[in-house]
Amino acid sequence: MLNILNNSPSAINHFLYEMRHKDIQKDRLKFRNNLKRLGMIMAYEISKSLQYEATQVTTPLSDTSIDLINSRPVIIGILRAATPFLDGFMEVFDTSDVGFIGAYRVEDGDEIEATLEYKATNSLDNKTVILVDPMLATGKSLLTSVNTLAMSGKPSHIHIAAAVAAPEGIDYISQNLKMDHTIWTAAVDEKLNEQAYIVPGLGDAGDLCFGPKL
Repeated sequence: MLNILNNSPSAINHFLYEMRHKDIQKDRLKFRNNLKRLGMIMAYEISKSLQYEATQVTTPLSDTSIDLINSRPVIIGILRAATPFLDGFMEVFDTSDVGFIGAYRVEDGDEIEATLEYKATNSLDNKTVILVDPMLATGKSLLTSVNTLAMSGKPSHIHIAAAVAAPEGIDYISQNLKMDHTIWTAAVDEKLNEQAYIVPGLGDAGDLCFGPKL
């Protein structure tokens, strides 16, 4: 299943505008804050799909019932660009366990492969997992991350959260990820270019958040 948040106009468009704008995005604090706010909204949207159960609460005047999430999702951020995005999810799912994946793409001629060098998470067996990565480009690093996470237990469902996605990455995940999953993105862009960067995209989210890397 694919959910595209900007199919209906909302405040998300303002965040995306500032994140994409070649001059405004130079303000790292603003870029990180917009990515965090986008994460909060996306977390709220994902929360609507989770399982709830009625719980009693005592107010100063009486008892009443309210539906609460019966099992908090585990949130996994793909370093380094996901960090501000992850912060937004943690604001909403503030009691969730949080894990981290260190994955990056390696270009070998015309081939682009994904390398993973770091994983820190608790058991994911039968858990709902939210995998957070701002850019869904080729989908290869994300699939590598999911397959690595499966070593910590098979999740019952994976929600893939991206700020911006390319059609090629969505197709790759849909065709190759065999676990139950849902893709959430604020926007689906036009395509990948010859260097496998999202067009129109917004640039390198990690560099925009934290500065260029060597």
